[in-house]
Amino acid sequence: MEFIIPFKGEVQYKVTLDPTVWIFDDRKLDLKTFFTEEHVDKDDLEEYKRGMGEHWSREIMEGATVPPTLNSEKKYKRQEKQDMLTGTFGMRFQPFLENAEPAGSASKVVFETASGEHAFPIEEAKQLIFKFSQDGKPLREDGPVHILLPDGSNIDQPITHVTAIRVE
Repeated sequence: MEFIIPFKGEVQYKVTLDPTVWIFDDRKLDLKTFFTEEHVDKDDLEEYKRGMGEHWSREIMEGATVPPTLNSEKKYKRQEKQDMLTGTFGMRFQPFLENAEPAGSASKVVFETASGEHAFPIEEAKQLIFKFSQDGKPLREDGPVHILLPDGSNIDQPITHVTAIRVE
């Protein structure tokens, strides 16, 4: 099975997706809690600015230090590693679609699968979630990703065996 998913069609950039490396991406979603807990979408740029402001303030007050400086930081790193080895994760589709830059005339995204095609209007497609791991393991049998609706209503019957993404 191929683990690379190509973008095709009316896009400025022919992006390819490799879900096997998303486990290291800070944007990943914990799907064990994502559909059951209330969450607030955050602005990545705003988060970055806030974090840099806190770091700057800390350096002014305490002086520059090379992390990790606290024992709790080491414990958090171990827990994060354990979560990666056992977690079920997904990624939002929106940043990948935006990076491919669909043409202004494009109106839908078609997911090509082994069993047929599934089309969504572009605005709806942006909300989709790509599940890429189950219990810490890549989706080798029916992956490389499962496509989940934003409300999780198809979590038991996701779109599987995705081979390509076509923008029309």
